[in-house]
Amino acid sequence: MIPIQPAGQSGAGVIKAFTAPGRIHLTSLPPLALYVHFPWCVRKCPYCDFNSHEWKGDAFPETEYLDALRTDLELALPLVWGRQVHTVFIGGGTPSLLSAAGLDRLLSDVRALLPLDADAEITLEANPGTFEADKFAQFRASGVNRLSVGIQSFNEAHLKALGRIHDAAQARHAVEVAATTFDNFNLDLMFALPRQTLAECQADIETALSFAPPHLSLYHLTLEPNTLFAKFPPPLPDDDSSADMQDWIHERTAEAGYGRYEVSAYAQPHRQSQHNLNYWRFGDYLGIGAGAHTKLSFPNRILRQMRYKHPTTFIEQAKAGTPVHEEHEVTPRDLPFEFMLNALRLVEGFPVHRFIERTGMSMTSIEPALQEAEQRGLIVRDYEKIAPTALGQAFLNDLQGLFLKDPEP
Repeated sequence: MIPIQPAGQSGAGVIKAFTAPGRIHLTSLPPLALYVHFPWCVRKCPYCDFNSHEWKGDAFPETEYLDALRTDLELALPLVWGRQVHTVFIGGGTPSLLSAAGLDRLLSDVRALLPLDADAEITLEANPGTFEADKFAQFRASGVNRLSVGIQSFNEAHLKALGRIHDAAQARHAVEVAATTFDNFNLDLMFALPRQTLAECQADIETALSFAPPHLSLYHLTLEPNTLFAKFPPPLPDDDSSADMQDWIHERTAEAGYGRYEVSAYAQPHRQSQHNLNYWRFGDYLGIGAGAHTKLSFPNRILRQMRYKHPTTFIEQAKAGTPVHEEHEVTPRDLPFEFMLNALRLVEGFPVHRFIERTGMSMTSIEPALQEAEQRGLIVRDYEKIAPTALGQAFLNDLQGLFLKDPEP
């Protein structure tokens, strides 16, 4: 990791990003996406490790935050000048807490400042506890064309155990609103929940399938560090039970016409999340807002940034013209692991040329790790493509970890 002066804070930093000698050479730049972070939620869920903050007052400072987002984006423009944005993802937190006017202003600012693809996928995350049909129709009219609904479960007891602010009836209502308002929407659900049985998991998935969502994100509950669940672990299904749930999910979704294209992502034909595919294909993304992360490629280097995490601090720093808290250049030593951390999540794997194009490195630099992965039955490969096997998908952390070793020069 090479710390450098935040490039978004001075003209000299921008010039350096483009012209200073680097340690890699990219012949082309990958597609660019925009991520916008909304940091507030009604209640912090005990399993959540995202940068989200409970808002305890009457109303969060919407205008001030939107001002800060625009300033953040304006400051970042020299780093992405002339590059088209192919997808936009507004995540959180609970961005559906935004007013219809606030969301409209945000997307208007994005369109005014960035060359947005005419067919750009624009996704908004939504919590079922915040669903108002009229407001979501206005969100759609403002340009949101994909909704991602955080259902997590349709089971009353499990929703309470997860600390969700919605109940089972609200969950169903939210999906109905999503299905009638949006042509393209995703349902987030979790399995291996506290005290969950296989039958209860199956009931959740069957309920979700009954709405025929174009996309499903089905996550195994994990106890992330620095969460309430990590501090006070709930009683979870054992490994065999959770494996039975996962195996059944794979079979049932395939039977229902959904292709599993990533570890936790299932889609009807041609309905994969384009924004998330860009992450997994090691594309570029500009992240604005409190705690947002950025990855940007230049001809001779790849930069990562993180904005100030706390909303109040972020707003203050944006006003001062310094919203970027941390920035570093990704070294050739770290690039293989960073690429594989994303690319090996895809069931289809990746074409060999993508590794070369997006890291500026040769395949010989990772040949020892590839050989070991192949010998252990974790990948299959030929001259054109590398993909994880079923075993590699099951032991993904082990597979990705092979690329932490120093690459050959």
